[in-house]
Amino acid sequence: MAKRLIFLGPPGAGKGTQAQVLSENHQIPHISTGDILRAAVTNQTPLGKQAKDYMDRGELVPDALILSLIQDRLSYEDAGNGWILDGFPRNVNQAVFLEKLLSELNQSADCVLNLEVPDEVLVERLLTRKRKDDNESTIRRRLEVYHQDTVPVINFYQDKETLQTIDGNKSMEEVSESLSAAIA
Repeated sequence: MAKRLIFLGPPGAGKGTQAQVLSENHQIPHISTGDILRAAVTNQTPLGKQAKDYMDRGELVPDALILSLIQDRLSYEDAGNGWILDGFPRNVNQAVFLEKLLSELNQSADCVLNLEVPDEVLVERLLTRKRKDDNESTIRRRLEVYHQDTVPVINFYQDKETLQTIDGNKSMEEVSESLSAAIA
């Protein structure tokens, strides 16, 4: 059976790690907007150059750039049996776009998984990751943007009754177990 999952949660909540585990267990692609964007930046594609300016400031990349990437990726053959969207949608406009896109593809999300982790834990986690764009002020700005733009997405899916909130402030194994139980 196809599994179509959306992962929500703040930067550093463990979405990527957990999505990778589920991706391997269910043999479905883990589609990370962050990975797609970082690859575009590394390869210095026109989109990557545009995105880099926003990313360097800790701002979200504009919807138009992200939406075309997602639309393209969901049309790949490997996404036919399901997928995990990680880091998308990040705002209500993107969520509305995704609903429309999935409808056009005769698909829908089976479950929206929200990983919750306290901000102070996230700051600590992100500082230990030592990514070039991760310093404390940029991290705090990213969390501010997350609370402002992405928290309304959680409410959007809560209203549709497809949202499951998972405590992401536990061991990796405990979070994996909670996620597996949520989508079973």
